[in-house]
Amino acid sequence: MRLTRRGRSFVGLCPFHKEKSPSFHVHPERGFFHCFGCQESGSAIDFVMKTNGLDFLEAVRMLADRSGIVLEESVNAEASRAQKSEKDELYAVMMLAATYYERCLGLAGASALGGRAHPLAGYALRELDKRGMPSPGSQGPEAEHWQKAAAAFRLGYAPPGWDGLARFLREQGISAGVGERAGLLVAGQRGHYDRFRHRLMFAVVDALGRVIAFSGRALAAPDPEELKRHEPSAPSYDGEPPAKYINSPESPIYKKGEQLFGLFQAKAALRQRQEALLVEGNFDVVTLHAAGIEHAIAPLGTAFTAEQAKLIKRFAPSVVVLFDGDAAGKKATRAARIPCREGGLDARVATLPAGMDPDELVRTQGAAALLARLKEAKGMLEHLIQDALDDDRFQGAGVTEQAARVRAVVKLLTEEPDPNLKLQAKRLADELSNKLIVRGAQTQDLTQLERMVASALHTPEPAAPRADAPPRAAPLTTEQRFALAILGAVLDFPELLSDPDVTAGLSLIEGDAALAVAGLRRKIRASTAPGASTEKTLDVADLLATLPHSIQSFSARRLASPSFENASEAKAEALDNISNLERLLSKRQKHSTINVLERSASSLDDEGIAVLREQTERLRKLKRID
Repeated sequence: MRLTRRGRSFVGLCPFHKEKSPSFHVHPERGFFHCFGCQESGSAIDFVMKTNGLDFLEAVRMLADRSGIVLEESVNAEASRAQKSEKDELYAVMMLAATYYERCLGLAGASALGGRAHPLAGYALRELDKRGMPSPGSQGPEAEHWQKAAAAFRLGYAPPGWDGLARFLREQGISAGVGERAGLLVAGQRGHYDRFRHRLMFAVVDALGRVIAFSGRALAAPDPEELKRHEPSAPSYDGEPPAKYINSPESPIYKKGEQLFGLFQAKAALRQRQEALLVEGNFDVVTLHAAGIEHAIAPLGTAFTAEQAKLIKRFAPSVVVLFDGDAAGKKATRAARIPCREGGLDARVATLPAGMDPDELVRTQGAAALLARLKEAKGMLEHLIQDALDDDRFQGAGVTEQAARVRAVVKLLTEEPDPNLKLQAKRLADELSNKLIVRGAQTQDLTQLERMVASALHTPEPAAPRADAPPRAAPLTTEQRFALAILGAVLDFPELLSDPDVTAGLSLIEGDAALAVAGLRRKIRASTAPGASTEKTLDVADLLATLPHSIQSFSARRLASPSFENASEAKAEALDNISNLERLLSKRQKHSTINVLERSASSLDDEGIAVLREQTERLRKLKRID
């Protein structure tokens, strides 16, 4: 991020939402950030968790590694160190493999990677050409976008020989056993050989940008004469066509059901758009990124899982599912509904022309055509209902299939836990009734199914607001405004809590502001060693957690971006508002006293005299009467 000093804080454009004017504030001494636009705030650990999609322990470990701090794990410390050492070794060998494949393809510049492209890399380049990538050396915006995408996804080429990568790793001092554990090499009778051969390679990286796996796309069989000339010991490619894709096996650093292809490259776009675009294949993701649609991601050769949905939720609250327009794509869309719900994602569905995938749509009709379809995306439930009851397919089906389709709709509605979505589905009831007519008459079976659907669509009226529901926030009173001004000055400079001129007036504050002052005083007493700076010892996140909810947002803003440059200005503000608060309370006490006197004008009984004395004493303390 680009941060500029402003007063005691630094400011910059927020990474969590799209903005043109900087509203993201960082207070370095307090180790705390707050965005005045989207209200995101927290510590350095919170920032790493939110920007990288990590949990607390992962973020702590990442920061410790970066800072050179050795973490002592209390449980199974030795096993944890051994596990970390093994993972670091696998990350290193995967990075070397990515470099090797890139060098063999030659897109990133052979000299920069310490070698020349492989003579047969043209097969991989021709596959990329079919996907719309301009030829190497081309100029212009399109070529620049593709070059950027190819580098971001670390596209490469695996040569057709048996042991090209194995020899490269051996030259780097990496044992074949490590390559095997990483899923790069396979043990055979004559030694280890490469898992990926004559394939276009896609590097799979985790949320931190570390290479954890590869996906290899099959290419056209190489010419036998070329193969003999450049790879004389390579296997023959004249037999049955190989599998279209080969993916790395799972390893200590790679669990395919827990990772997403393109997530690292899409992180910034996901946070800005607050939405992910879920497509099926690697090429879809790369092509869309090259076309400027950078929030595209994909599962890794497996069905979409709840773990993957939860991973998306760390960066964006919603997802648009855009799977291929064939039968398999429709099946995958239906299967994605449950993982999206379990992952807490707001899911919508966009559709493609039959038999077309996003990659082909962008290549043939441009990015605008795909973006237009995304705008027309419907809610997951609405899409699945309409797909099941599609006019042509429903009316052209037999009674048995029609019944099955309606039962599927009933199942969708009865399983839907959100009553609001059920209410939205009510408008489909009339359309559904019409579709239940077969050959001009409603059969008894379908009539019964119609009643089932009507029952499933029925949702009770929204309940009246609960008596204990939290009321809307009322406008601040004059007294509350004075109290917040005093609290803000103290939050800017907590040392004012020990200033006798200020502490004398803090007793006048009431309500949540008083609780906040008390909480701040407790935290400082508990955390500040003699002679230590309150700025460096105050745990901001811990303090905010103890404050009343109504005052947390105000406190977070002041802690991240103090209004005053020095303590003397803050003290003057606090004393000025203490004085205002004293006058306000004095005025109220006077009115109260007058009311008592008016009620007891004819004769003061014992109660009236006692109240009068009490009110007079309060006013005397406020130094407004003798």
